[in-house]
Amino acid sequence: MGSSGEHDVEQLRARLNDYMTRHGLRSTEQRRVVTEQFFASDGHLSIEDLLDKVRVEEPRIGYATVYRTLKLLKDCGLAFERHFGDGVSRYEVAWEDEHHDHLICLECEKIIEFEDEGIEVLQREVASKHGFKLVRHKLELYGVCPDCQRKK
Repeated sequence: MGSSGEHDVEQLRARLNDYMTRHGLRSTEQRRVVTEQFFASDGHLSIEDLLDKVRVEEPRIGYATVYRTLKLLKDCGLAFERHFGDGVSRYEVAWEDEHHDHLICLECEKIIEFEDEGIEVLQREVASKHGFKLVRHKLELYGVCPDCQRKK
């Protein structure tokens, strides 16, 4: 989901630069390579997945640099950290005004993103009924995908 068009990436860069300026952080070439690879990615990347992509362009970048850069992106709201029950942190680009939920296969660990306006409306109604002002949410549904069901 999430489009990775040039306009959107420019907006991500601007948000990152603004955050770094406000917090007195400097931009480094290694951080730039990591963020550009992350912004160009689609789906849910582990630190190792992103490290593999980054090392194609810059072999000297290490795990710690990717880890720290993802933490920075998470802290400034440009990355979502996801945990799907397998002990691995995965990250996805936090596109503004975009929300989706996840179906996770417990057997092959495939992750399917979906959007359903009916579910979104229902969640807002439930929050409102309980007096909550909804800020954010995540919905993860765990089961067995059609491919794995066919294998049995």
